[in-house]
Amino acid sequence: MVGKDLLKILKESKYTTVLSGFEMLQENGYPAIRDGEESYDIEQKYGYSVDEMFTSAFYSTRKPQFFEFYRNELLSALDIPPGKGYLEMAELEEKGLFQTIITRRVFGLPERAGCKNVINLHGSVYENYCPHCGKKYPVEYIREAKRVPLCAECNAPIRPGVCLMGEKVDNKVITKAADEVQKADVLLVLGTNLKTYLCTQLINYYEGDKLIVVNPEPHFSDKYADILVSERVDITLEKILKELGEV
Repeated sequence: MVGKDLLKILKESKYTTVLSGFEMLQENGYPAIRDGEESYDIEQKYGYSVDEMFTSAFYSTRKPQFFEFYRNELLSALDIPPGKGYLEMAELEEKGLFQTIITRRVFGLPERAGCKNVINLHGSVYENYCPHCGKKYPVEYIREAKRVPLCAECNAPIRPGVCLMGEKVDNKVITKAADEVQKADVLLVLGTNLKTYLCTQLINYYEGDKLIVVNPEPHFSDKYADILVSERVDITLEKILKELGEV
């Protein structure tokens, strides 16, 4: 009855804001490069850890190594298209059941799946620019560069439009996200727990009483949810769509 119950809540909601977390990325087949074997393999391959390379300091001082890592380990994941959970999320937004999607993930999966109102707290790999003259570049420009991608106008190294480790999120972006959480009467947390950085940044702005967590991994913070669904996000969203008669 999960799908029926959640659909009723979503239909009665005047404004639903979604926080899309890391488990959705993993359900989509994207690698967890900071954890497990992937992290170990990357450190063996490059001689540096992900936490060392994906930083503004590494970008500033070791640009050839930064872009080798960035292209091979992050941008290569873009070959994996948006999966079931993201496509379902886009369909539910189109049906008017989701108003805003907020995420820290930089791969543009909600937009690529068809979501329209998305806040990317940490930016997107699809938005790149020259820090010297401001000219913007598509992600293909970086993927196709042999070494350090340079601006065609002023020859300065291009900057990926993502928030690197150690950098602060733009205050305007955080403020916009906080406003979206504050005006929601339903806050739907998908694929993450309430103690992750995504949630702890924003959860205090929520003033409603329908905090719903959908996450297959149990966590001590589950007790703070008004409703807990302990299963994969794509399975839960599919159940909602079935109740709508869309699947």
